[in-house]
Amino acid sequence: QRRQLDPYTQHHNSLQLLEHIRQDRRYHNADRLALYLANDGEIDPRFICEHAWNNGKQVYLPILSPLKNSLHFAPYEPDSKLALNRFNIPEPVCKPAQWLNARQLDLLLLPLVAFDDQGNRIGMGGGFYDRTLAYLKNSQRWHKPVLMGLAHEVQKTTGLSTQSWDIPLDSILTESGFTEAGT
Repeated sequence: QRRQLDPYTQHHNSLQLLEHIRQDRRYHNADRLALYLANDGEIDPRFICEHAWNNGKQVYLPILSPLKNSLHFAPYEPDSKLALNRFNIPEPVCKPAQWLNARQLDLLLLPLVAFDDQGNRIGMGGGFYDRTLAYLKNSQRWHKPVLMGLAHEVQKTTGLSTQSWDIPLDSILTESGFTEAGT
């Protein structure tokens, strides 16, 4: 359904994300946030990205780890040079010394295919985010970053089945507003 949304609806929904997140304390408190470059009908976080840059926040994009199937996060600025990874997804070109791990982020905005009210998400099937965030499953004390899925409202479903390795989201933001996990 997300692929069938017309360009006007895509643009409108992306603007609505910005309107909602601008009023969220988790976003306001975040100095370091990671997001993604939209493709395949994903809701586009570009307006959030621009707002973050204009408000002095550090923005990062996911970058595939060269050693394992997980992610690091590379600095992303308006003039960042990008190169395609093995999945033809643009990534910032920078030295590994500049990469962050997920624990170093305050807020992580994730893409998804579908979500439910419990904070469960279906991603694109690679498991990269789940492997990257696996430390959250085993930690009672570590709560960074806040995990916020971004989606179109049409991607909402009920009762997604989960696997032991799935990492639930704290909330999901659509053009209609926030869905807090478990509500």
